[in-house]
Amino acid sequence: MRRLRRTKIVATLGPSSSDEATIARLFEAGADVFRINMSHTSHDAMRKLHAAIRAVEKSSGRPIGILADLQGPKLRVGTFKDDKVALENGATFVFDDDKAPGDATRVHLPHPEILAALEVGHTLLLDDGKIRLVATETSPKRAVTRVVVGGKLSARKGVSLPDTTIGSSALTDKDRSDLEACLNTGVDWVALSFIQRPEDIAEARKITRGRAAVMAKIEKPQAVVRLAEIMDFTDALMVARGDLGVEMPLERVPGIQKQITRAARRAGKPVVVATQMLESMISNPVPTRAEVSDVATAIFEGADAVMLSAESAAGQYPVEAVAMMNRIAEEVETDATYQSIIHAQRTEPEATGADAIADAARQIAETLDLPAIACWTFSGSTGLRVARERPNSSIVAISPNVATGRKLAVVWGVHCIVAEDARSLDDMVDRACRLAFREGFAKAGQRIIIVAGVPLGTPGATNMVRIAFVGSDAGEE
Repeated sequence: MRRLRRTKIVATLGPSSSDEATIARLFEAGADVFRINMSHTSHDAMRKLHAAIRAVEKSSGRPIGILADLQGPKLRVGTFKDDKVALENGATFVFDDDKAPGDATRVHLPHPEILAALEVGHTLLLDDGKIRLVATETSPKRAVTRVVVGGKLSARKGVSLPDTTIGSSALTDKDRSDLEACLNTGVDWVALSFIQRPEDIAEARKITRGRAAVMAKIEKPQAVVRLAEIMDFTDALMVARGDLGVEMPLERVPGIQKQITRAARRAGKPVVVATQMLESMISNPVPTRAEVSDVATAIFEGADAVMLSAESAAGQYPVEAVAMMNRIAEEVETDATYQSIIHAQRTEPEATGADAIADAARQIAETLDLPAIACWTFSGSTGLRVARERPNSSIVAISPNVATGRKLAVVWGVHCIVAEDARSLDDMVDRACRLAFREGFAKAGQRIIIVAGVPLGTPGATNMVRIAFVGSDAGEE
């Protein structure tokens, strides 16, 4: 199945989309990667979803990516004597290590790491940012705050700390257990929630040991500040706009989205834009105009993928939401403005052989108006480097490694074919032409560019560009 767009679609699975038949319909509608939210999914349920996705993959003949999204640390206040309290503007409110139920003056904070890290002047946000407080006194056992924006606060509501870097790990015990289960089952990507620093990703990498690619979710101000360092450690980024919009002023989120998208493009790493993209389609068959514009903006900006959360997981119209996102992407990518924006964002290739080859392949393809760039890639790195250039030509990645095909499912413009590795240079050229012809990317008599690493089968050794004719028998050079 060939998509008529370059931008990929990630669809979250849930109560509305957990059976194989619905997953197949979501794939046919346009989903390239399926997200399993481990906040709401047991290990058994995750394994069943994995099996259903792989069954759809087998019947479709196309590699499908699976993204397991770890919950991350959930910071919450304790309980109250009367279930909820009203916090008045200007009042004093205390967080402490006393486990007794709270009242309108204090509450237990069951996170000593927060009390240890808080400093005077730091902001605390409660209940998704509805209530705002500022610390006026701090110690390892209690923090005194002033209520800036009050409201009703009930037990176990979440706490966000936009100014505070917490010393504890971003991986909880639940995350470690979930991660091992997902790795043993065979997911392709793992998303890390609420990371603050590159060390959080390094810790996850020690556990994954290459068994899955790692995606860093950028949803905290601390992660935005250290974006360049995080980029060095991660395989991909997700702009998780929900929590980012809680911990930062909402008006800053669009600019940060652009900053992250462009930084990922420069680094040649995939970036996914997520959260509330078609939110109204949870309960309506059509989105709002603002939502369509939001999706279009992410695509115009050159994001590798756009993501549906509750729309496909728990909404009434999961298939329609994916189909709508697919139509928006197809329409945007045919707009003349799209190409001009994508080209304007192009940066100089990095000083590596692989980037020089990818840039040269893109320039040759544009000069000769070639329909496709065929990449022989074992690890996926060649496909990633060519995708970084955002060529006008289609990118056909050929790999003997099915795990590579699944990983590349989230990468802009890459159509991956899993095939036996080439036996020789002539075989490599012949089969690249045949596959490009078979998949509809080139016609007989046209030329394509072939990018590969020699010797064959050597990961990360992209060092060859070749122009080949697609013969009348779809294989003659």
